[in-house]
Amino acid sequence: MRFGVNIPNYGDRAAPGEILRWAQHAEQLGYHLAMVSDHVALTPDVERLFPAPFYDPFATLSWLAGQTSRIELGTTVIVLPYRHPLLMARMAAAVDQFSGGRLVLGVAAGWAPGEFAAVGADYRSRGRIADESLRAMKALWNNDIAKFDGSFVRFGPVATGPRPMRSIPIWVGGHSTGAVRRAVVHGDAWHPTSVPPGYLEQIGMPQLRRVAEQQQRPVPALAPRIKLRITSRPLRDRDRILGEGTVDQLRGDLVALADLGATEVVLDTTYPGETVRKPAEHYLGLLELVASEIVDLGTGGLR
Repeated sequence: MRFGVNIPNYGDRAAPGEILRWAQHAEQLGYHLAMVSDHVALTPDVERLFPAPFYDPFATLSWLAGQTSRIELGTTVIVLPYRHPLLMARMAAAVDQFSGGRLVLGVAAGWAPGEFAAVGADYRSRGRIADESLRAMKALWNNDIAKFDGSFVRFGPVATGPRPMRSIPIWVGGHSTGAVRRAVVHGDAWHPTSVPPGYLEQIGMPQLRRVAEQQQRPVPALAPRIKLRITSRPLRDRDRILGEGTVDQLRGDLVALADLGATEVVLDTTYPGETVRKPAEHYLGLLELVASEIVDLGTGGLR
């Protein structure tokens, strides 16, 4: 497995220097991915979980691209209906170029009605808009002159650019039936987040395989985002999500993900209820602990 870090690009401790510190420290430790999140309008339903300020993911990754050299840069996740696919395709391709082909684009359909209203997006049609956006972006990346005519997205013939340096990996987030189908049809990987122990084995992966068989497509890779919250005492499985608990519980979660065939795992140090973030040293120390005691970042195996 490869391991990534979800860098907080929002909240009272988010600042350019801190974001850069996280990315460079993760790269120095040998982590494979540095990823940031996306929200555009911090309405009350959003700010309850993602406090202001919130740095734009494309601008943030463009800046990090010039100050890192090896670690891949990604989003977990871009909310597709908030931006026109012409704009997203252009920005994503530029980040991929600036980074030397290191972009991983995590995407989802979104969940916050108030934010959709604030940006003038159609909340009820968000799934279909997300599907069309992915088809349109791929058309723009793969053709010098692209045309797209869908129910929600129409353009063409039009040129934009640059093209990305590589075929940008698409990770599709979400747990709904529509999200799983989107991952199968449009994604290189399914990117579930914040799930309880047993969910992927008992529900998520069987559903992913079933949809892939129905669509007559390969099963996409599994690339979950899990928490990184170490406790001194074990937590009951019914009271935790993957990545929470003792070092032994985290190691057990990673063993289970490896058994399911996960290719990447992104570690997320944020969690609901944490109203005040600790200094960065605390979270960077957790990343160091994982690298020294739990995973071998050089081989991708577990210690």
